[in-house]
Amino acid sequence: MLLRLSIENLALIERAELEPAAGLNALTGETGAGKTMLAQAIGLVTGAQPAVDLVGPHAEETYVEAEFAVPDAFFEDEELAAVAGLRPEGEQTLVVARRLLRSGRSRALVWGRTCARADLEVLGDRLLEVSSQHEARRLARPAYQLALLDGFAGLEAELARMALAWAALCEARRAVEAASAEAADARCSRGELEELAARVDELALEPGEPETLAADRDRLRHLDELREAAAGAAELLSPEQGEGALSQTGRAAELLASVERIEPRLGEAAAELRDAAVRIQEAGHDLAAYLDGLEADPGRLEWVEGRLAAIAELERRFGAPVGELVPRAEAARAALEELDAGGGRLAALEAAAEAALADAVEAAERLSAARQEAAPRFASAVESELAELGMKGARLEPGLRAGELSARGRDQLELLLAANSGLAAAPLAQTASGGELSRIALAVRVAARSGGGPGTLLLDEVDAGVGGKTARAVGEKLRQLSGDAQLLVITHLPQIASLADAHFSVAKHDGDPTITRISRLGDDQVVEELARMLGGDDGQETARAHAEALLSAE
Repeated sequence: MLLRLSIENLALIERAELEPAAGLNALTGETGAGKTMLAQAIGLVTGAQPAVDLVGPHAEETYVEAEFAVPDAFFEDEELAAVAGLRPEGEQTLVVARRLLRSGRSRALVWGRTCARADLEVLGDRLLEVSSQHEARRLARPAYQLALLDGFAGLEAELARMALAWAALCEARRAVEAASAEAADARCSRGELEELAARVDELALEPGEPETLAADRDRLRHLDELREAAAGAAELLSPEQGEGALSQTGRAAELLASVERIEPRLGEAAAELRDAAVRIQEAGHDLAAYLDGLEADPGRLEWVEGRLAAIAELERRFGAPVGELVPRAEAARAALEELDAGGGRLAALEAAAEAALADAVEAAERLSAARQEAAPRFASAVESELAELGMKGARLEPGLRAGELSARGRDQLELLLAANSGLAAAPLAQTASGGELSRIALAVRVAARSGGGPGTLLLDEVDAGVGGKTARAVGEKLRQLSGDAQLLVITHLPQIASLADAHFSVAKHDGDPTITRISRLGDDQVVEELARMLGGDDGQETARAHAEALLSAE
């Protein structure tokens, strides 16, 4: 239930606070006063896309906040998990808000914490139902008619199963399409696939081999320089004639060792020199071994350069580094195997798609059976409501027929109405007057809510085209509906407003700028407003008497 609605700088509304009652709430005012802005405000806090030019002249942003009373079980819905995670500890009500900047950007808030606009949409579906004066136009849409029947029958579980089966079918079909495209591409490029796989296999590359070959080529190209440097270093360490670094280091160690007994610190230096002599000797052995290894095969450089040239040619031919071509060759071999195996993977995916189709068809058949069973009950319920709204004898025929499979099954529904006895049934939009369409819309909505629905309904001039006794009947039906739901009714009919548990006036006040104010009316003010709605001038006793009579009528 909506506990509070706060509005700041929404079009002509500078600031407004609405605290509706639990039952029937009437919102009245002159045409153009801004009553529809309330519907816009509620739309904002329930995730609707904002209309243009909603930001008023009093600030740079619009702010709308709504507080709802919700049961603890409300947040057990899996689709509300993201919102439930934002709930402060101990919070008993749900507070949602929307900031709308003049630039068109908006920000959604739950308990003052940022959330996605989609989260507000999910909340809005659970919290509030909006019905406008264009309900009759929506009634002409088969998809909307089907949704009303589903709501009446309480088919949420069946619809969820159908949606899951449809999603699985769509995914399976996408997999088949992708595999079919891959197979077609593979067939078209079989020659290239075979060449890539063959040439990569022929090269038989080892991991990191191109880098190793490049380093080897550089070494082989500079053998003379390497040999000269290594031989020169070996000669300096241990020459064939005279003393080199090795012998001199050894002699220095011996000289220091001979006086170690006199100066112990020189013994440490002697030990370091002996270690150095060992390392110099090892370095000399390494250099000798390196020089021996330089006597390479004269054809080695030619072989290395030839292999590098083959790698470069492979990269040029297939337009990618060889490191990428090796896994591409693996994929090419797999594609060739798939082709040679006769499309085994594709066949498996097609079989999975057929199974998914069978599951979706089964779910659709169950949904269809439930709708077929509920359709006569729905028609009977609507006819009963119409009889109470002055259309006794009206007959509703729910024409269910099979259509294309979709996320909502394969049923299509067209509601046909015979407004009077003896007339042939025809589509709603073709067979009823404006006033009849308003009553039909209300009757359908009341019947559909027998399957449950949000706790708050906003009805925006659904009484269009209705007057006289019929208006009173519509009002009584709304009061009946308010027995188990909170109603916010924007109306021009005094017969309906007189039945409200709470009456709010929406009035425009001239100024610079012009503003709209919303106020709850006291008993005397209600009489004055009803008198105005009846066409009376200020102080006209006849209109006041009529208004008081409406209020006192049972």
